[in-house]
Amino acid sequence: MTVYIDDMHEYDFGRLGRMKMSHMIADTTAERVAMAMSIGMRPSWIQKAGTHGEHFDVAKGKRDLAIARGAVPISVRECSAMCARRRVTGELGHPTDAESWRADNAASTRASA
Repeated sequence: MTVYIDDMHEYDFGRLGRMKMSHMIADTTAERVAMAMSIGMRPSWIQKAGTHGEHFDVAKGKRDLAIARGAVPISVRECSAMCARRRVTGELGHPTDAESWRADNAASTRASA
């Protein structure tokens, strides 16, 4: 299993005041919490607990530390597509095909409507 962290901090919408933020996701809550704790975050800081969008908001400094500890950097678009896939299939899947999966799923949904 893998922990992923997006590049939202590179965009204006990734700012919270002066902080630059990213999302940290993983296949399981246990993985997310273990990585969060290893970089000095509290488990209670988890966002959208128990949903397909469950994640941690991570400041840039902690993002760099998470990557140093094995988190895989992904784009914010990949993160969004992976969370959408988890909503439908229950699994994040892999970032390399996440956006194409989302496009195919949307086309399939439109075709069946």
